Amino acid sequence: MIASYRAEAEQVFEDHDTVLLGGMEKVTGHAFVFAIGVSDTGSFGTLQVTVRACRKTPPWQTPESASFLEIRDSRSGDPEEVFSGWMFAGTPGVSALEHPVYDIWVLDCIDRGRQ
Repeated sequence: MIASYRAEAEQVFEDHDTVLLGGMEKVTGHAFVFAIGVSDTGSFGTLQVTVRACRKTPPWQTPESASFLEIRDSRSGDPEEVFSGWMFAGTPGVSALEHPVYDIWVLDCIDRGRQ
């Protein structure tokens, strides 16, 4: 019996310094695109979004961007964590923000110096 093996290339991710996010305010339907640097915090409505990492596959691999985000909501006074984890551009429904007013999703990872 001859064994057959399928070699699969390991997907490699490269660090980038900025995440490009899409956001929508569900009440009005207004959509926005905004960028936040790694280790920075940006605001979107009552949400504070802190970016911990942004990684992207190199051009010769299947395209994917992923960012580790911590999102807090301050609409009730003290900021409350509403999301903490990886979001993936290619599969936004796998790890999504569950919020009654806002949607946020990863569009891409970029380097501000190479735009």
